[in-house]
Amino acid sequence: MENRYQRVLLGLCLAAATLPATAQDPIQVVEPQLERREIEPPAIDSENFEVGFFAGMISIDDFASEPVYGVRAAWHLSEDFFFEANIGLAEADLTSYEKLSGGAPLFEDSERDYQFYNLSVGWNVLPGEIYFSEKRAFKSDLYLIAGVGGTDFLGDTWFTATVGIGYRLLINDWIAWRLDVRDHIFNRDTFGDDETTQNIEWSTGVTFFF
Repeated sequence: MENRYQRVLLGLCLAAATLPATAQDPIQVVEPQLERREIEPPAIDSENFEVGFFAGMISIDDFASEPVYGVRAAWHLSEDFFFEANIGLAEADLTSYEKLSGGAPLFEDSERDYQFYNLSVGWNVLPGEIYFSEKRAFKSDLYLIAGVGGTDFLGDTWFTATVGIGYRLLINDWIAWRLDVRDHIFNRDTFGDDETTQNIEWSTGVTFFF
């Protein structure tokens, strides 16, 4: 009997000891007041085709620097690589010899038409962004390009290799501004000797994605 009373008293003591723990106030969770920034993803068109036009100057070897203009079209395989086709037109003036000698022109006017066309591979070697303000950024690419094609000049067609560097800036989700420097290299034997000519093109233009 005495043991039963001891067990009852021990149970009451244990129950009383647990009362303060159950009577505690619930823990209040303090949530921080954070100002969330509104981030707009870049509005870049997902289409892979790019077409446009360009204009600039081309330095024709043994001739002068002349205005050049043309069209280009590109197919973007990925964010890093693209194929591009170009057609450009210019008109050469008198050669250095013709200007110095004062004699009869060496070529007909129709032979001075300078036309080039090529197919190239481009590599976006430095893709990035340009920030004009805290809330405004434009996607940009610095790319290297190389290809092969032909040049119609002085009554003949010359196999031509093209190498260059360019810069592309996306103005919005479908318009881009481009700046290019390219060298059109071909062998020419017009003046009797087979010589390698360097024809440097500086151009700028606008392209459209679709």
